[in-house]
Amino acid sequence: MPTDTPVAATPMAFARAMAQAYALRGLSPEPALAQAQIAPEALHTADAHITAGQMERLSDAAMRELDDEALGWFHRRLPWGSYGMLLRASISAPTLEVALKRWCRHHGLLTDDIALDMATDGSAFSVTLTERTPPPWLAGELREFCHVSLLRNLLGVASWLVDSRMPLLGVELAYPAPPHASAYAVLFAGPCTFDATHTRLHLDARYLQLPLRRDEAALRQLLQHALPLTVRHYRRDRLLVQRVRQALVAHPQLSHNAEDLAAQLHLSARTLHRQLKDEGASLQALKDEVRRTRAMELLHRTGRPLKQVADAAGFQNEKSFIRAFKGWTGLTPTEFRRRSAFIS
Repeated sequence: MPTDTPVAATPMAFARAMAQAYALRGLSPEPALAQAQIAPEALHTADAHITAGQMERLSDAAMRELDDEALGWFHRRLPWGSYGMLLRASISAPTLEVALKRWCRHHGLLTDDIALDMATDGSAFSVTLTERTPPPWLAGELREFCHVSLLRNLLGVASWLVDSRMPLLGVELAYPAPPHASAYAVLFAGPCTFDATHTRLHLDARYLQLPLRRDEAALRQLLQHALPLTVRHYRRDRLLVQRVRQALVAHPQLSHNAEDLAAQLHLSARTLHRQLKDEGASLQALKDEVRRTRAMELLHRTGRPLKQVADAAGFQNEKSFIRAFKGWTGLTPTEFRRRSAFIS
């Protein structure tokens, strides 16, 4: 019987960055590499990759041995438990917005070298990483590893706090595209832009109003095994039903093709169907709901011909519209319009 083989998708560059953190302390990374089953000579193999499990084991060993959860990024070490302390300070917040503001503010208490700032702009919010007084050794692969880790850690914490997948609207990265740039499709499931002015995440602002779904017991359990937060991809998206509904309202033509709708939401069609099922919904039911509401509104409030109503509601022809409308209401669109006019 076939078994799942771990996919080696994490750039070896990040393992080299951790080896550099050891070198800064005058220590050897070989025991940690052995725990992760990474041969020392493999560090220097061009275009090499490691699995998420190897990355987790190597990071865990390095953070504990160096007693530095920042892995050499800053002038001052962040002793083991520093990020757990940040999470503990955020978990009592009523909403994700408050929790992330606390996270960014309290991160500044750990180090002056970088700042994390959150800003909301209409329908989106962003978290920006700004280098203030970075150490001279924060360059190349170590700098890339720092930026990627801080963003993925924050995104993982945010997703865990609200128990929801949070699709990225985009990622900006303040460094040139590395040789392993193709790995960023796995590191960040969203559009990535290199050579940006700042390193920054962009997400849908509606997630900020979600209540936190974790308690102290869940936090204690997480802190025993927290590193997977940076590699876990949540299946559940607690706003997906709302996002699908709003996309269908804004772009009725998307209801003709699941692939087009999924692309609008930065998902595959298969993932869209699966995640909606996880939320107890279906794409067809959402299409029917949006179409029905739009059609009834137009029939009641306007005198548009049925062909125009059908098109505005997302139907490809008048005949299929009439058939669907009668299935929803027991009335033809003309009968519904007549009764609606009489009642009003």
